[in-house]
Amino acid sequence: MNAIETLLYEITRLFLNPVLILLCLMFIYALFTLGMLLHDLLRRAWGRPAGLALQAHLQQHPGLNQDKLELLVLRKIELQRLVSRIAPMLGLVATMIPMGPALVAVSAGNAEGMARHLVVAFAAVIVALVAASITYGVQTVRRRWLLEELAQILEDRDASARI
Repeated sequence: MNAIETLLYEITRLFLNPVLILLCLMFIYALFTLGMLLHDLLRRAWGRPAGLALQAHLQQHPGLNQDKLELLVLRKIELQRLVSRIAPMLGLVATMIPMGPALVAVSAGNAEGMARHLVVAFAAVIVALVAASITYGVQTVRRRWLLEELAQILEDRDASARI
């Protein structure tokens, strides 16, 4: 390899561990959000308010207009949206980085080395896709709940303004 190829290879190797750590953190976050969603689902089933707290936030800041309330809805689901979109990209990165050493191992006839690198590659993409799937599902449900709550707040405001 020439110097530029070697430099690029070394740079990509530096990314593997941070990307794997981020994927693990995203997976833990996805499980946490799924647990919170199930908790809120049970609360809703029992007739109690879920932990979305738009109404509580509105009571603390009564002067919020519709635009600021919509911004609040977006903020509440922003991290879930980011994880659902970024996790697959990081999964691809974590898949591609070990592929280089795996191909080198194949060319050297080292099946064990190839298998070791491919296990990391495939495990990373699976964790990333599961994390993205969970957070996308949670984000979709939470978004609907938040928009329903927002619509109810705006409807109540309109009704009280007409009186």
